[in-house]
Amino acid sequence: MSLTLMRATTPATEFPVATPHRLPDQLRPNLRLVFVGTAASTRSAEVGHYYAHPGNRFWRAIHEAGITPRRYQPDEFASLIELGIGFTDLSKSGAGMDHQIAAETIDVPGFRAKIEKYRPRTIAFTSKKAASLFYGRPSAAIALGRQASDGSWPEIFVLPSPSGAASGSWTLEPWRELARWIAA
Repeated sequence: MSLTLMRATTPATEFPVATPHRLPDQLRPNLRLVFVGTAASTRSAEVGHYYAHPGNRFWRAIHEAGITPRRYQPDEFASLIELGIGFTDLSKSGAGMDHQIAAETIDVPGFRAKIEKYRPRTIAFTSKKAASLFYGRPSAAIALGRQASDGSWPEIFVLPSPSGAASGSWTLEPWRELARWIAA
């Protein structure tokens, strides 16, 4: 587990407080795809693996959509970098369901800096909430699928949340659209 120094201080100490990154970024230059969540789930933070809750559809979805050649397990997330697939979150220190993530832990400028540094071909937000935080618009104003692009950024897709808590809005089709795009 890596540590990042945050500027938070307490009156008693007035020293910076070390905040652990819940999940390590899996990034390198020129990846074909980077999945972006809001923050680690409670389960993912506990075990240190992306999309680790047994009810999360992420690993099944990326295989069924054709993004990966087999169904990977959460503890294999780091091996997807060899397929050109990376991972990050908008909040590297928060954990829980989207509505539980403290606003001050969301770091859109830090995320933008990572994307500008690593320049992946495609970014896929794994929920409308993550996309809404990035775009600064309400979730209801964001459509699923490929987003309009001006060419200055990688292609951006917004996917329905694979969380079991988001079952009411689940569809695999935007994941398939993403698979077709990255295969082209």
